[in-house]
Amino acid sequence: MYIINQLLANKILITGGIAWLSAQILKTLIYAIVNHTLDFRRLFGDGGMPSAHSATVTSIAISCGLVCGFDSPLFALALIFAFIVMHDAMGVRLETGKQAKVLNDLIQMLYDNTPPEEKLKEFVGHTPLQVISGFVLGLVVSCVVNFYSAGL
Repeated sequence: MYIINQLLANKILITGGIAWLSAQILKTLIYAIVNHTLDFRRLFGDGGMPSAHSATVTSIAISCGLVCGFDSPLFALALIFAFIVMHDAMGVRLETGKQAKVLNDLIQMLYDNTPPEEKLKEFVGHTPLQVISGFVLGLVVSCVVNFYSAGL
């Protein structure tokens, strides 16, 4: 029980979870508006607007700075980790999604009867705008959670 209480009191962990959940809900709503269909798989899917990866790592980094100090080794580690994750989301993961789309189109053209479960995932990476939006969301969530909980 003590460990659960510690986890529930961990402001950095809670902030990261709230940022991830907020991004996933926004991503699902934006997808529904753009595509005129509600797809609940987007709640747990990769890719899309805003980047949940960016929101999560940004909120964790900022929370580390607010809780432990912006001169702490923990903030430095979280910040470098956040930059790596966001760079990877725009680079390798975005290209992977583009390649999956091309391969899916090619397989469809050649075989014409590819079952949906055999298609490669196309929603994998993020555009720079999606990453920036996730960054802003993570920043806002981190500030709101940390400043709200400071007043309690």
